[in-house]
Amino acid sequence: MRESRDVFHLAIPVYDLDETVNFYVTKLGCKLARRYDDRVTLDFFGDQLVCHLSTAPAFQTPIAELEMYPRHFGVTFRENADFDALYQLCQQRDVPFFSEVSTRFGGMVEVHQTFVICDPSSNLLEFKHYADSRMMY
Repeated sequence: MRESRDVFHLAIPVYDLDETVNFYVTKLGCKLARRYDDRVTLDFFGDQLVCHLSTAPAFQTPIAELEMYPRHFGVTFRENADFDALYQLCQQRDVPFFSEVSTRFGGMVEVHQTFVICDPSSNLLEFKHYADSRMMY
């Protein structure tokens, strides 16, 4: 079974490693763990994100043409202050938003706030905070 000291691993395609490092490290505040000619490994809010270099043109889709489903990833924050702090950081650092903060499932137990940003390779990242932390899973 996974324990709290274990780390989730996700690999995604990117088309420019320098832009990727700038976005995830400089703008979002993630930590660069390793860099190779074909990939970078990041500490993405406590989990491992590996960005593999790809030349596929599908990863350069304009933000207006992106669709949220079926593929996106991100973090569900336990604390609302952490959610708010990241949102403010994204605003201050001119991170491209796919969708601004909104409330989903209002009036239901699973009500939560969410916003979605877009990295330079057109990967969508969703960040959430549930009013009732039992709804995180």
